[in-house]
Amino acid sequence: QVQLVESGGGLVQAGGSLRLSCAASGRTFSSYTMGWFRQAPGKERDFVAAISGSGGSIHYADSVKGRFTISRDNAKNTVYLQMNILKPEDAAIYYCAATRRLGFPAASDEFDYWGQGTQVTVSS
Repeated sequence: QVQLVESGGGLVQAGGSLRLSCAASGRTFSSYTMGWFRQAPGKERDFVAAISGSGGSIHYADSVKGRFTISRDNAKNTVYLQMNILKPEDAAIYYCAATRRLGFPAASDEFDYWGQGTQVTVSS
């Protein structure tokens, strides 16, 4: 079992930056691929980014490439999402997720554990 707790959401102006964090419980954090998803009101939960257990494999949704950076610190059991040049369409609840699947998981049903989410609001 893995428990995930996100933090770092808030209100930011368009063009600004935020850094989300996700703290994980457990002693096997490095064995999990970690992902970030987001869900805007009335929309489906969408993939944002994922990082392998070692951090050596990373992939992003096209909509955030070049603006968002996912990283992890296995010593701190934490994964981060640095979000730059934020746009109003980035506003959503952001969720952290974990899976033991290898490869490039990007679908919600490929992830087994989820945090409660953190709200990101972007004003225009």
